[in-house]
Amino acid sequence: MFPSFSLRYARLPERLRAECLPTPVERPRLVAFNRELADELGFDLAAFEADEAAGALAGNQVPKGAEPVAMAYAGHQFGNFVPQLGDGRALLLGEVVDRHGRIRDIQLKGSGRTPFSRGGDGRAPLGPVLREYLVSEAMHALGIPTTRALAAVTTGERVFRRIPEPGAVLTRVASSHLRVGTFQYFAARGDTEAVRLLADEAIARHYPHLADRADDGERYLALLDAVAERQTELVARWMGVGFIHGVMNTDNTAISGETIDYGPCAFMDTFDPRTVYSSIDEQGRYAYVNQPVVIQWNLARFAETLVPLIDSDGERAVERATPIIREVSERFEARWREVMRAKLGLATDEDGDGELAQALLDAMRAGRADFHLAFRYLADAVEAAAEAPRLKDIFESRDELEAWLPRWRERLSREEASNADIVARLNAANPAVIPRNHRVAEAIAAAEEDDFEPFEVLLAVISDPYTTPDTEVDYTRPPRDEERVLRTFCGT
Repeated sequence: MFPSFSLRYARLPERLRAECLPTPVERPRLVAFNRELADELGFDLAAFEADEAAGALAGNQVPKGAEPVAMAYAGHQFGNFVPQLGDGRALLLGEVVDRHGRIRDIQLKGSGRTPFSRGGDGRAPLGPVLREYLVSEAMHALGIPTTRALAAVTTGERVFRRIPEPGAVLTRVASSHLRVGTFQYFAARGDTEAVRLLADEAIARHYPHLADRADDGERYLALLDAVAERQTELVARWMGVGFIHGVMNTDNTAISGETIDYGPCAFMDTFDPRTVYSSIDEQGRYAYVNQPVVIQWNLARFAETLVPLIDSDGERAVERATPIIREVSERFEARWREVMRAKLGLATDEDGDGELAQALLDAMRAGRADFHLAFRYLADAVEAAAEAPRLKDIFESRDELEAWLPRWRERLSREEASNADIVARLNAANPAVIPRNHRVAEAIAAAEEDDFEPFEVLLAVISDPYTTPDTEVDYTRPPRDEERVLRTFCGT
């Protein structure tokens, strides 16, 4: 059933990983399987058999050709450096080449203890597995770079966190699992050769256009620049859909530029730039508004690991790398303006567009408006004579919105586009549905009682996010006060 594995990471020097077998579970049951992704990866779906797949995807049988390894990495967690983290509950089975010729990692998450477990059980509760499945697939459907979910398997066992919870294993697919923290692990040990091997692997996997640069220092400086470009664009796109990662530690910053490790993540409902959902982020370090600052900080930590590769003279290496880090904020602002212009229905670029976008956000904050519906309902207000009741009704106070709308319409008049074209742009840039926290919580609660229908319906809805769903349940609706989910949890 599985495609042929290559073992690129497993063939790197032993100090980069630990060979480890998954721990078998009692009663594996396949509760979600991404057939579209499986086909893309080259799985033999004609030979697919659910019970056999459940055993392999839970770790009870290692697929033919796979050699499971736990990857070593370190990381800054909430600003504090931890020199050894690593895959404490995950195993990389190997890499496959998909039908588009791309190398993809296949990893089991929640498959038992590894040498990096640090006393943990190596397991995952069902709730975080389903949250990652839903949110990562929603991000993919929104066109935002992300790891993906191939399967979820329940284990028939209990996992003990705050309370006993059903256990599960997620099968995750990624362009790679190289992280800033992977580089930090070896840089902290003075292992420059390992850092070089990782950098060369990252270039080969994600930035092959850099491989032909003859000058080593220039090549690794270009790697830093390329990662900075992808990460700033990624964070701008997160914020364009109101996404809050929740744990933007350096070990959760992927060199590929994909979103990785959906722990206490959430999509904001009522717009407030200070919004935090993570139960462990007591100081708001990773609040919505802080994400651009954090990614600059994380990239600076990545730059530190590359210093010996950029130049043998440390001071000169820092001088060469510093401008790239300083430019991160400017790059973010440029990407953010692009995101916001699209959300406002603008195809051209004018100097005042950033201020126009900020004025709408200020109006949303003052009016306690829902972030997603405010943008989606702009399509109702394109025409000057439009009353736009749906838009106005989601603002508790409307004065700032009423003052903003004429400014926006005047800007639209310079677009040389019909109202119909602008409405189409707005509907293509602003999703009708995202995995709202209360809906995710409902799906998880039902699944924990062995009812997976709400999960399956929600998954279908968020997989087509720009279409208003024709369902009995209104998945576009913000939560009522009693439905609000204010805290989310990692599951570790």
